[in-house]
Amino acid sequence: MAKIDLSIIIVSYNTQKLVDKLLASIKAAEKGNYKIEIILVDNASNDGSVEMVKKRYSQVNILVNPKNIGFAAANNKGMRNAKGRLVLLLNSDTQIEKDTLIKMIDFIDKNSRYQAATCRIELVDGRLDPACHRGFPSPWAAFTYFAKFEKVLPGSKIFGQYHQGWKDLTKVHQVEVISGAFFLVSRKIIEKVGLLDESFFMYGEDIDWCLRIKKAGFRIGFVPYTKIIHVKGKSGRNKDSEQKEAKMLVNQHFWGTMKLFYKKHYADQYPKPLMWLIIKMINWKAR
Repeated sequence: MAKIDLSIIIVSYNTQKLVDKLLASIKAAEKGNYKIEIILVDNASNDGSVEMVKKRYSQVNILVNPKNIGFAAANNKGMRNAKGRLVLLLNSDTQIEKDTLIKMIDFIDKNSRYQAATCRIELVDGRLDPACHRGFPSPWAAFTYFAKFEKVLPGSKIFGQYHQGWKDLTKVHQVEVISGAFFLVSRKIIEKVGLLDESFFMYGEDIDWCLRIKKAGFRIGFVPYTKIIHVKGKSGRNKDSEQKEAKMLVNQHFWGTMKLFYKKHYADQYPKPLMWLIIKMINWKAR
């Protein structure tokens, strides 16, 4: 059996139409001489997603969970079954360009200083998805972001630390945090850093992974010369969610994730009074 170069992990939860478009874009993409496998991990969808994939995309390896185990746990299940020397976490609400896969594999193969990377992720209106180009959410970075200082001075190194707007988005460069929507890693990282932290049900698992990757001595690259489209908000935290109850639950997950991240990574780095205040603010936002 030929060695697999890239394993693509897609987690699906009631996103049948989006998964169909994503798999069609992968099917149409250039592969070059690279061997690629696709693993779909379904979190107990009830919209016919699994049946559709079985019917239209027989080459996809489908793993079905009996219940929704969350984004991190589902991706981990996919990674445990992956055989590729590179692994790509790819959101179900994305569509790749024809050259995305081959250019990103080439980038990792030709740039040994980077063992993880993302491409440019664009929203449907052509704007950059800010989640693909971030700094770590330290207390200062979080404060300047939520206080809107970053919005006023996006190119400032002092006030724009969260989205790092001073960096040249037209050139390859190192970035601290990338999005789980398109997260390419080498097998070397998985072996040294481990999988995603399943304490994060959804949201924040990518930030946590990036920080662990940095602590292990690896660099993450931002590659602007190829891209994907992210139909953001169809299965996550957005203002147009169908039901108020669902929005509240997602909001609680988001802020609960922030609290978990702060307790895990920052509790011992900052004064206790500051951490107490931050946790109080997070609890207030989560209500």
